[in-house]
Amino acid sequence: MDIQALAQEIPVEGEYSLEGIDFITNGEQYLTFVLDTEHYAVDILCVEEIRSWEKPTKIPNAPTHVKGVINMRGVIVPVIDLRIKFGIGEVAYCKTTVVIVLTYESDAQSRTIGFVVDAVSDVLNAEESEIKAAPAFGGIIPHHYVNGLVNVGEGVVTLLDVEALQQIEPHEVG
Repeated sequence: MDIQALAQEIPVEGEYSLEGIDFITNGEQYLTFVLDTEHYAVDILCVEEIRSWEKPTKIPNAPTHVKGVINMRGVIVPVIDLRIKFGIGEVAYCKTTVVIVLTYESDAQSRTIGFVVDAVSDVLNAEESEIKAAPAFGGIIPHHYVNGLVNVGEGVVTLLDVEALQQIEPHEVG
């Protein structure tokens, strides 16, 4: 076999291969999910696993957005409902409701937290040039949770900052 002919068959960066699956990309990959009617995304490298909804064990005096904890192979993982945390629509748990377990590793520590979302959508490939800054005029989600916005078709996906999501806010027992 001619080596030059074989080299022509190797896909180059950005080309589609394997029946349309884009397996070579320069951009970042994000797991997209739905809250109410809006689409959001988190860095896919932080996704530990996606679990079907199961009622977690309650924690006494926890904030309302903290649903409780689950046991994930011996690791106790707090579960936070993003709809409640961000005040988005009515909370309802159904067959598409899932818990996205995210692990964020910083220099000093690693933190794993589960986030309840309405449904998982897709994997989004986004080049840095496609990510736009979030407008400063505010919105439902506090600005420090948003890394940027990406146009996808006719819609917009909000990229969330996993490090900011992992921060535990002080809670006053009332």
